[in-house]
Amino acid sequence: MNAPHPWSRRLFLQSSAVAGGLMVGFHVPGFAAETAAPGTPPEINAWVVIQPDETVIIRIARSEMGQGTLTGLAQLVAEELDCDWARVKTEYPTPGQNLARNRIWGSFSTGGSRGVRESHDYMRKGGASARLMLIQAAADEWQLPVSELSTAPGQVRHAASGRSATYGQLAAKAATQTPPADITLKDPKDWKIAGRPFKRLDTRGKLDGSQVYGIDLKMPGLLNAAIKDCPVFGGKLKSFDAAAIANKPGVRKVVPVGDSAVAVVADTWWHAKTALDALPIVWDEGPNAKLDSEQIAAMLKAGLDAPEAVVGQRQGDLTAGLAGAARRIEAVYSYPHQNHATMETMNATARWTPERCEVWTPTQNGEAALAATAEAAGLPPAQCDVYKLHLGGGFGRRGAVHDWVRQTVAIARALPGTPVKLIWSREEDMQHGRYHPITQCKFTAGLDTKGQLQALHMRISGQSIVADIFPQNIKNGLDPVVFQGLNQGGAEGAFGYAVPNLLIDHAMRNPPVPPGFWRGVNLNQNAIYVESFIDEIAHATRKDPLALRRELLAQSPKHLAVLNAVADKAGWGKPAPKGRYRGLAQIMGFGSYVAACAEVSVAKDGTLKIHKIIAATDPGHAVNPQQIQAQVEGSFVYGLSAALFGEITLKDGRVQQDNFHTYPVVKMEHMPQVESIVMPSGGFWGGVGEPTIAVAAPAVLNAIFAATGQRIRDLPLSRHQLKPKAA
Repeated sequence: MNAPHPWSRRLFLQSSAVAGGLMVGFHVPGFAAETAAPGTPPEINAWVVIQPDETVIIRIARSEMGQGTLTGLAQLVAEELDCDWARVKTEYPTPGQNLARNRIWGSFSTGGSRGVRESHDYMRKGGASARLMLIQAAADEWQLPVSELSTAPGQVRHAASGRSATYGQLAAKAATQTPPADITLKDPKDWKIAGRPFKRLDTRGKLDGSQVYGIDLKMPGLLNAAIKDCPVFGGKLKSFDAAAIANKPGVRKVVPVGDSAVAVVADTWWHAKTALDALPIVWDEGPNAKLDSEQIAAMLKAGLDAPEAVVGQRQGDLTAGLAGAARRIEAVYSYPHQNHATMETMNATARWTPERCEVWTPTQNGEAALAATAEAAGLPPAQCDVYKLHLGGGFGRRGAVHDWVRQTVAIARALPGTPVKLIWSREEDMQHGRYHPITQCKFTAGLDTKGQLQALHMRISGQSIVADIFPQNIKNGLDPVVFQGLNQGGAEGAFGYAVPNLLIDHAMRNPPVPPGFWRGVNLNQNAIYVESFIDEIAHATRKDPLALRRELLAQSPKHLAVLNAVADKAGWGKPAPKGRYRGLAQIMGFGSYVAACAEVSVAKDGTLKIHKIIAATDPGHAVNPQQIQAQVEGSFVYGLSAALFGEITLKDGRVQQDNFHTYPVVKMEHMPQVESIVMPSGGFWGGVGEPTIAVAAPAVLNAIFAATGQRIRDLPLSRHQLKPKAA
C-alpha cells in the first residue's frame, strides 16, 4: 500500500500523549511502547517534527485546494518556532489520528475562509511551544539558565560563550520536555516570516508533476469505477441488465449503489465508463420528473410578498418609515442555481475489509469524510481512516457533503480487500452537484423629501443550505447563512449602511434541488442585491454612487476605508478613458472588509469588455500578502464566471447543463486586469478566499449601468443583450 502523503500511519505510531494542550512526552509506536523506533524523527509536539537533517515538518489539518492555506499556516508556525524557512515542509495528519489523539489538531474543516482565521492561535502556540522546548533542551544539556539563551533560524544560541546547537541536534531531547504552561506570541509588527510574500511550499510539486491528486492515485491491484445516478433529483434505480455488458473489455462487476445509482467496476476507468454508457438502465424518476426552472422561479416569487418570513435584522419601525416616505423605490432581483465545476471531478479510492476501511480522497473536511466512510463501511470510526490529498478545486463542494465517498465505500464493499477508485464523469459531476442556493430579493425603499434613505425592506425568498444539510441548526426557522453580509455585526458579515428603519427577512422556499456551500455562499447574491440597489437609489436621487455610500457608511469606518481605497486608486470623480465606465461595490463578510471598482466598456454590437477591477481587502492581519493578491485574482475568475455565464437550469426534472460547453467559465479574453490593495488594519483575523468574490459582480453590474443605462437584475449576463448609451 502506498501512502499518498510524505508521512503515513507509521509516523503516527511514533506519536505522543496529550499533555498541557500539546502533544509531547513519551513515544508510543502502536500505542504500546514508550520509546521511539530507532531512527525515527522525534515529534516535538503535534504540529512540529524536526528531523536529524534539520528538515522541519509542520503538520496542518486544514486542506490545500489552491488557496495557499498550507503555506500561510506554515509561516505562522515557523515564525513562532524561529526555524529556517528553506527547510520547512508540510504534511497532513489524518482524521483517524486526530480521533485517536482526542482531536489534538482541532477542526479539519476548510471552508468559509476559516483556514487561517480559526487555527492561527493554536498553531502559533504550537510553534512557540516547540521553540521553548528546544531552548529548554539546550539549557539542560549546557547546564545554563534558559534566560541566557536565544534562537536564530534553526538554532539555539548562548551569546556569552558562543555555543550553539541546531534544532536537529536538540530535537530528541526537546521531545521529552514538558510543554510550557505560559506562551507569549509575537507581536505581528515583529514578524519576519509571517506577513511576508514568501513563495508557496506546494508550487514545485505542481510544476514538476510530483503532486498527486486523488484522480491520479495509483496502488497495486487497483480497480476503477464509473457511476450513474438517477438523472432526476429524488428518483431511484429501478433495474439494470448487467449481463448485457458482461463481455465488455475489462469489466469486473456491476454494483447497485444506494437506491438511486449503479456503478461499473473495470480494470481501467475508460473501460468502466464505456461499459456503463452501454448498460441498460431503467429509472423510477419519482415525483420531480416534470420539475423545471420556471416552476422554481414561481415558487420563489410567491415568497417575496408572503406574510410569513424570518427576521434577520430589524432596526427602527419599517412600517412607519415607509408610511411617512415622500417617495418609494422598488426593485426585484434574482440569482440562479450554479455548479461548483471544480477542475477535478469528485473522486475517491477505498479499500474495505470486514476489519478496516481506508479512503484516499480530496476533501475539505477530513473528519466529515471519516464520518461518511465509517457509516458507509458499517464500521466504527476507529476502524477507518481517510488519507487526505490536495484538491483540484473545492469551492465548498468537497466540504459538508461527501456523497462520492459514501458511493466509493459502497462499491469497495462489493470487492473486499481490493482498492477501488471511483471517478465521476464531468457529466455526472455537473448534473449531480450541490448547487449554489437559488434566491430572489425584493427591495422597498422609502425616501424623505430631501431624498434621504429613511426606510428599507429587503425580502429574500429562496433556498436554505442549512435546512437541507444541517437541519438541526435551524432555530425558529432562521438560517443564519442566508443573512451573510446583512447582519448588525460579527465576523460573517456586517451590513454597514446606516438606515433608520430597516427590515431584512427571509421567506424560506426549498425546491427539490440539493443546495450546497459554494465559494462565497450567500454573500455573493446579497452583495449583488444590496450594492446594485444602493446604486439604484443613487441614480433615482441624482447622487454620485460614491457620495451616497460615504454618507450611509459614515459610522462604519472599516467599510469606508476599503471603499475609499478603491475609489482613490481608480480615480473616481475624474473622467475615465473614453468609452469606459466605472462601478463600485463594497461588503463585509468572512471576517474581512472588501471593495471593488470595475471599469468596463460596451461595444456597439453589445460586446462587454471588463478592462480593470481594483480591489481592496482588509483582513485584519495579512499572513502572506502575495497569496492574498493571488486569492483576490482567483476569486474574480470564479466570481466573473458566475456573473457572466453561471446558471444551472432544469427541464423535465433534469439538469440541462452537462459539461463546459453548456456551463462555460471565463477565458483569458474575458479576464480583466486586477489591481489588489491589501490593507490590513490589525486587531482581527479575516478570511481572504471568499469575500472579494462578492464584490466582483456588483461592481461590474453597476459599471454596465453607467455604460448602458440598463439595470441588470438577474444573472447570468449572457442572458442579456447589452446596448451602449447613444452618443
